[in-house]
Amino acid sequence: MSEPVSPPPLPVTWRPRRGRIVPYGCAVLIVAGSVIMAALIAEPFKLPDRVAIVLFACAVAFVLHLLGRVRVEADEEGVTIVNAIRTHRYTWPEVLDVTLLVGDPWPKIDFSDGRTIGAMGIQGSEKPRARRATAELAALIRERGEARNGQPKGGEPKD
Repeated sequence: MSEPVSPPPLPVTWRPRRGRIVPYGCAVLIVAGSVIMAALIAEPFKLPDRVAIVLFACAVAFVLHLLGRVRVEADEEGVTIVNAIRTHRYTWPEVLDVTLLVGDPWPKIDFSDGRTIGAMGIQGSEKPRARRATAELAALIRERGEARNGQPKGGEPKD
């Protein structure tokens, strides 16, 4: 087993490294390429066509931005999970557990309302960083969450 990790000082933000470099790098290449292509494209294409090419590339860049902005933030009040489409905010008592199984794309966080949400801000493909970030988040949940002080998750103290 791995050694226990102490909770990091708050506030803390976990972001994927490759999960930001790839989408933003591709977005820059796509927009720059479309601008160059719009400037150099053959004559039958008029100004509206050229503008449409650049606007389409900007739309693709926006989708890539949604993928690049993912993160998990923890502060004194709770956890914010910023995924590609939605942002979720939970207070510490609502957070029960975090798990990252081998082969999972990102950890899953369990909440007291029965929800389980994937935290895309911690990428399972970045194995050592993902394990460390998950362990730090788990330590924060143990320290501040509903399951603190040796109590089982979601319930009564052990006898």
